[in-house]
Amino acid sequence: MTDPPNEIRSFFLQGAAGPLEALLNRGADHAAYAALVCHPHPLYGGTFHTKVVYHAMKALHSFGWPVLRFNFRGAGLSAGEHDHGRGELDDIRTALNWLDREFQRPLILAGFSFGAATGLAVACPDPRVKAVIALGLPLTPIEDRRYDYSFLRTCAKPKLFVSGAADPFASSAELEELVDGLPPPQKLVLIAGADHFFEGRLREVRETIE
Repeated sequence: MTDPPNEIRSFFLQGAAGPLEALLNRGADHAAYAALVCHPHPLYGGTFHTKVVYHAMKALHSFGWPVLRFNFRGAGLSAGEHDHGRGELDDIRTALNWLDREFQRPLILAGFSFGAATGLAVACPDPRVKAVIALGLPLTPIEDRRYDYSFLRTCAKPKLFVSGAADPFASSAELEELVDGLPPPQKLVLIAGADHFFEGRLREVRETIE
């Protein structure tokens, strides 16, 4: 496989709440897909520089695909304020729309933690997104809001779930029950001994995505 271009473009997407800070790792001219990676909860330090997000980008970019990362409203240099998972859905749509216009390729969405929860909600009903990757999908309520994944029961596109077996925000048993109840194709990979942030196990996360 030829190494994809190393060029990184820094720019702003025009979102509903104002400009959203974005990074694009440029792909090969013949790229079959374009990909989006969504970062974890911004109120807990999540940005597009988070290690898990970076390694997800590297895995997807290794196929020569262009990969977009962006900061949710209120994170990094993005305008606006955190909207508790509501307005952030529009931020994801803004990013997917930009990728679609720019590359006119089928799309892949990956997200980590909060980025997985919100990303799946937008990607599953979007016919342009052909597969989804959820890293560290949270099941424990955050900000007194319980995550509702009932929409996944009608999501028939390929779904990869990767979590640490020692993740305090989602037990292995709960994840297995969730994933087993979804329409195929679906796969759950539990990384033994890994925590929510996959500390010391990021190489395994990257290899699992690849």
